[in-house]
Amino acid sequence: MRQQVAAANWKMNLTITQAEELLNNLLQQSKQLSDHQKVVFAVPFPYLALAQSKVNSHPNYFVAAQNCSEKKSGAYTGETSVEMIHSLGVEYVVLGHSERREYFSESNALLAQKVDMALSYGLTPIFCCGEPLNIREAGTQNSFVEKQLKESLFHLSAEQLAKIVIAYEPIWAIGTGKTATADQAQEMHQHLRAVLAAQYGKETAGIVPILYGGSVKGSNAKEIFSKPDVDGGLVGGASLVAADFTQIIDALK
Repeated sequence: MRQQVAAANWKMNLTITQAEELLNNLLQQSKQLSDHQKVVFAVPFPYLALAQSKVNSHPNYFVAAQNCSEKKSGAYTGETSVEMIHSLGVEYVVLGHSERREYFSESNALLAQKVDMALSYGLTPIFCCGEPLNIREAGTQNSFVEKQLKESLFHLSAEQLAKIVIAYEPIWAIGTGKTATADQAQEMHQHLRAVLAAQYGKETAGIVPILYGGSVKGSNAKEIFSKPDVDGGLVGGASLVAADFTQIIDALK
């Protein structure tokens, strides 16, 4: 079975005290995960070392940075390099989140550079893609998201692509309370896997986990995750509540 992933995106939330309390609560409630199941905490940069120290003794629990620089090092005040992230033992990095694309004008070309940098240090990119409401209403979401994949990932070899986690996030369903139906999520995930298969073959496409991200809650996770091409979720608000995120972890196939 493909990897099934419950990824928590804390965004810019919590104090250090609150972060430690949340991690403690989640890890105390943590269940024994199967080999194909993973939990990833994408925490703010100041909390990476804390989170990494907490998950070290918990098999299949990992930490992610929420972003990285496309530059290796140098005079880039305020930026964080992949080398720095790697030096903490962190194994994942979230790239291309819709908020980075919208608020910080991150392009597909820039994200291709970040993907390359992450892979060069052995980090697993959680690569985000997804369409805004006007694209969904126009019915052009498939081609819109396909373009994101092609321009940021299709320079990779099949071996490199197999190391990527993709997160599909319909932007119109992030923080709005709206959620794509389980069938809508499956439809897009199936399309994305077909796009990968056309470029890399069915075997490689069948390896890549595709997560759903868009108002995933404990109450809807099981239905969404049950779909054959949905391999877990990238979770925002619900990941800040221990009971809710535990329920989402329990919903993994």
